[in-house]
Amino acid sequence: MPDDVVGLDACATRVIDEPRVEAARAQLLPEDELNDLAQLFRLLGDATRARLLYALLEAGELCVCDLSAATGTPETNVSHALRLLRTAGIVKARRSGRMMFYSLDDAHVRMLLDISREHLRHAKGRHL
Repeated sequence: MPDDVVGLDACATRVIDEPRVEAARAQLLPEDELNDLAQLFRLLGDATRARLLYALLEAGELCVCDLSAATGTPETNVSHALRLLRTAGIVKARRSGRMMFYSLDDAHVRMLLDISREHLRHAKGRHL
């Protein structure tokens, strides 16, 4: 990496602001919570799973075959992704006869998806 790029992210003069550093340290998440958070972002970081989640965000509730048709994803891939998302508490399932319908688990998931999308739009607008 060129030195001028590294220099942008490095301190020109190394001076530690102890009170601010200690305040930041005091608010750090515990290691197990950080690991859980990283796992959640890895789960959400897959394009196929993200596509399914945004389809559910827009439609509200869909079965596997509807999700497959809406996203152009094979049903086996949809089923596997939904199993992972359901285990993580991101989607929930409702049985109606022999059919299973999936939806986002709660308002927090909706908010996370909405905020993430808004952040992307905002970031793209800044870099145009």
